[in-house]
Amino acid sequence: MGILIWLLLGLIAGILAKFIMPGRDAGGIIVTIALGVIGAVIGGYLGTRFGIGSVTGINLESILVATAGAFLVLFILRLVRRR
Repeated sequence: MGILIWLLLGLIAGILAKFIMPGRDAGGIIVTIALGVIGAVIGGYLGTRFGIGSVTGINLESILVATAGAFLVLFILRLVRRR
């Protein structure tokens, strides 16, 4: 996938993850995109590893897998910041 697709998918996944798990987080749109892109990579890796799905572009399966990964990253980030 191209860099623009990763950024767009990251933005969508980051926004959805923050919508699912609202709270006070530092950063704006750049942090949301980074959270989503990292989540897409992690979600894609784990999804492929466990046979759940993968990140292949802008489609429903990719958005769900990327959002799950972004949610996981956000959850771990909040656990680390709390301590």
